[in-house]
Amino acid sequence: MNTSHAIGLDIGGTHITAAVIDKAEMKVLDFSLCKESFDSNMPADQVMSIWKKVISTAIENSKIKDITGIAICMPGPFDYKNGICWIKDQSKYEHFYGLNIRELLLETLCFPADFPVLFENDAVCFGKGEVFKHQENLSKKVMAVTLGTGLGACFIDKGASISSGDSVPADGEIYNLPYKDSIAEDYVSVRGLLSHYKLLSDIALNNGLELYDLAKGGDQSAIQVFERMGEDLATVAIPWIANFTADHIIIGGKIANASDLFLSSFNSTIRESDLKVEVSISNDNEIAALLGAVSFLCD
Repeated sequence: MNTSHAIGLDIGGTHITAAVIDKAEMKVLDFSLCKESFDSNMPADQVMSIWKKVISTAIENSKIKDITGIAICMPGPFDYKNGICWIKDQSKYEHFYGLNIRELLLETLCFPADFPVLFENDAVCFGKGEVFKHQENLSKKVMAVTLGTGLGACFIDKGASISSGDSVPADGEIYNLPYKDSIAEDYVSVRGLLSHYKLLSDIALNNGLELYDLAKGGDQSAIQVFERMGEDLATVAIPWIANFTADHIIIGGKIANASDLFLSSFNSTIRESDLKVEVSISNDNEIAALLGAVSFLCD
């Protein structure tokens, strides 16, 4: 059977994951999954060099010669139609503001200018991928949230992404919703966790993993920081769970790996609001994001 294959990319503030996807069966090809951590605040040419290495390795390991497109899940703000990055002052991709990532990528990979490259919001890709993984979600209203260097969200009704209308926030985004004395992402993200920990302990940590290790080691300030984040996430989400009448909320992203530290406080806050919604943690964020991204090439 002649099956077409595409490259799926999950690009975050600190990592890139690439894989070759069988579009007919919507599955990742064995051995093609390749990932690398990096500092996205490096100069653009250095970042693109890392991307090229990871993508080339995925293609080489897949043994597939004919790739028909690239689908990329990318954090916002981003012009997904035209491939232009508008990320600014978010502690990631500091040298990418205003750059055309589609053109940069094709040039770096030496692909023709008309090669299909599709961009989509990372949280939307994650949500769509979760629906593909669990078919029962195709009949539900799902709110998917990604927690990492930023705060992503998407709203999916019976498999279709909803980003406009009164039932969802503008563009389906919650990161920029007003919250306390700033916006939601300043509290529910890695930088929010680290900022709160410094406030409590007067210690500046380098990354979320250090904070996680401290919490698992019994550091009460670190534990409190994660618990408060769970409350904050629930407080931000509750009005939109209600508005959208979500049946299911799925939490993914790097911080989801620390769910044992924040899920209890998140669930408690949801219960106090009298909302009835299923809550689950994704156990393979990256696979969901890759499948979700490539699904848009199939639309």
